[in-house]
Amino acid sequence: MSYGVEIKKVDNQGRIILPLDWRKEELKDSNEVFIVREKGVLKIIPKKKPDLTKYFDSVDLGVDFIEEWEEFEREFYEIP
Repeated sequence: MSYGVEIKKVDNQGRIILPLDWRKEELKDSNEVFIVREKGVLKIIPKKKPDLTKYFDSVDLGVDFIEEWEEFEREFYEIP
């Protein structure tokens, strides 16, 4: 995918064609984008599902191993 500036025509209904290589690389299986409006600028940002698996090991629950999940939940949610 190349980076840079392209000149595109806007049709009479306000549509533009997004570059094919950008759509393949950034949109993949999605067809939704965020359009951010700022003074004199439109930003088109692909809407992607976040990868939550990268956060799985970042939470410290204060235990090394959970044997009985129900017992862990009782102790975890217990209000002192």
